[in-house]
Amino acid sequence: MADLFADDEPPQRALDEPGEDAPLADRLRPRDLSEVIGQEHITGPEGAIGRMVAAGRLSSLILWGPPGTGKTSIARLLAAAVGMRYEAVSAVFSGVADLKKAFAAAETAKKAGQRTLLFVDEIHRFNRAQQDGFLPFVERGTVTLVGATTENPSFELNAALLSRAQVLILHRLDAAALGRLLDRAEDLEGPLPLTNPAREALIASADGDGRFLLNQAETLYAAKIAEPLDPAALGQFLQRRVAVYDKDREGHYNLISALHKAVRGSDPQASLYYLARMLTAGEEPLFLARRLIRMAVEDIGMADPGALTQCIAAKDAYQFLGSPEGELALAQACVYLATAPKSNAVYKAQKAAWKSARETGSLMPPMNIVNAPTKLMKQVGYGAGYTYDHDADEGFSGDNYWPDEMEPQAFYQPVERGFERKVRERLAYWDKLRDERR
Repeated sequence: MADLFADDEPPQRALDEPGEDAPLADRLRPRDLSEVIGQEHITGPEGAIGRMVAAGRLSSLILWGPPGTGKTSIARLLAAAVGMRYEAVSAVFSGVADLKKAFAAAETAKKAGQRTLLFVDEIHRFNRAQQDGFLPFVERGTVTLVGATTENPSFELNAALLSRAQVLILHRLDAAALGRLLDRAEDLEGPLPLTNPAREALIASADGDGRFLLNQAETLYAAKIAEPLDPAALGQFLQRRVAVYDKDREGHYNLISALHKAVRGSDPQASLYYLARMLTAGEEPLFLARRLIRMAVEDIGMADPGALTQCIAAKDAYQFLGSPEGELALAQACVYLATAPKSNAVYKAQKAAWKSARETGSLMPPMNIVNAPTKLMKQVGYGAGYTYDHDADEGFSGDNYWPDEMEPQAFYQPVERGFERKVRERLAYWDKLRDERR
């Protein structure tokens, strides 16, 4: 009788296998590392994870990559691939008590001969003291730690923790990888109600996030759309993914670095693109105005002195107009900088002069150029022999202005570009006159 009833019952589902009513992204989770899309550089036979699995032994890992790129799936599949017990905590929802419970369970499992892979999602959200708490358990082999983070581990994780883990970088999913995800969704749920151009637009809207893409696809399936949507109709039906951008984290620094280097590289098109990326993501416009001013004095300088004027004017214009009108002034300044002749001669001269000033200490200027406001100072030689340059031939005396104990230096070396070409000619002319009058 028991066998008869068993035949009528549905097959037992694995505990971690999602049900039919689970979200599409969960139902399409890979069941093997070979099914992970877009991260073959680490999961393939020649990748770090592929080699570890082949050897049957894991080291602690930090999986660093954008949202929706497979960090959680890889950790879960890793445990299964090497026969380890899997335990997961999230730094967003877990506290010290949860960690103690996880470590205690891992200690018990270790005594029974079972190794534990502890997956810590958003590990960068744990503070420094909490991160230090992992160290003894990692060192004793109680757990093999696999942490996931969207933030640069160099900035967000303790050096001690990083020294005990290998950092693996997950790539943002490209269009081909996202297309393969949609193929899997359509194999499971049927064709999406989209024209081919709309399908491409859907992939582009995901901005490299596989989870977001599958959630959008699920919305389309649930809507029971009769006729395929074109890109315009799709745009009205769905929202684009908001670009990942935290103003105090790595995305911010990456983009401002890209903007600065594009300006320095005289590419106005790329410069405008990165300026737009930051402004549309909600960056503070006055932060960008300050950085443009910095570029004007660091990378253009005397090659085009008008660059600084343009940037100060753009800052004033933005403060006067506000957004969005004032952003046009920032764009104009950005284009001006990118198309201006470049020179870092003043930047280099400033560094060299500051270094020399620190090294030479309190050397006295030559007596002929120090002020003599009192009779006594005049009597002891202050200001003696000074030549008023406006009274000299060609408005140039050629006097020595350096301390007697110091050789004249050449900090500023103008380049043969822009306005500095004329400055260079002028300095050469004065050097010639100085030599003649010695």
